[in-house]
Amino acid sequence: MVHPMEAALPVGDLLREWRQRRRMSQLALACDAGISTRHLSFVETGRSTPSRDMVMLLAAQLDIPLRERNVLLHAAGYAPVFPERPLADPALETARKAVDLVLKGHEPYPALAIDRHWTLVASNRAVAPLLSGMDPGLLQQPVNVLRMSLHPSGLAPRIANLTEWRSHLFERLRRQVAVSADPSLVDLLNELRGYPLPPGAAIGPTCNRDYGGIIVPLELITEFGTLAFFSTTTTFGTPVDVTLSELALESFFPANEATARALQDVAGR
Repeated sequence: MVHPMEAALPVGDLLREWRQRRRMSQLALACDAGISTRHLSFVETGRSTPSRDMVMLLAAQLDIPLRERNVLLHAAGYAPVFPERPLADPALETARKAVDLVLKGHEPYPALAIDRHWTLVASNRAVAPLLSGMDPGLLQQPVNVLRMSLHPSGLAPRIANLTEWRSHLFERLRRQVAVSADPSLVDLLNELRGYPLPPGAAIGPTCNRDYGGIIVPLELITEFGTLAFFSTTTTFGTPVDVTLSELALESFFPANEATARALQDVAGR
């Protein structure tokens, strides 16, 4: 899909915005792309119309997301190159099977798949037992994982270290905004920042407890006790489909032996 507002801008303006967003000078980008600074300047000012190959070359050097590369091509008068199929499309069946395999294989520990806006795409069976007591409205499709986590009617009252976990998620979202310039993510970040801390929420100390300051854990109060997790993020390598390029798998691992035993007990039931 093409962002309507961005599509109205000339390709040169869009390239200049991305270059500035990446904090690159014209000289640095021109050297990386193997072109003259004069040529790049002419492209950015509209004095020269870039070829399709030139647009793709500059987009690659600027590490522009695939969705936005389609926007650049459209602005330059070319057809988009990267398809955007739903994950249920037969063409993505192999990728969907890979997602299911990873999620299933991670049990009894929780894992989920999210899209670029943190919308829940899939999850394994270990996730549901951790969501008890939430406002059912937050679990209506489409489910936003960040909203579900930080809303006062969501998991927030049961996150023992809510302050540091919020800060961790905010920083991840800020980095994502910087990389993608997605206005929907800007709106989401502003919404999450406006959530009040829920009454009675237990606010843990800053990190550096039993984790050596290496990771920010998620400490979740559950009927099985307080469970501590750290997470990893997995993405597809070298995707050429917009949907796959924006899909991420969040896998949660037990941060201590007590959490591992509790999750194994839950799975055994």
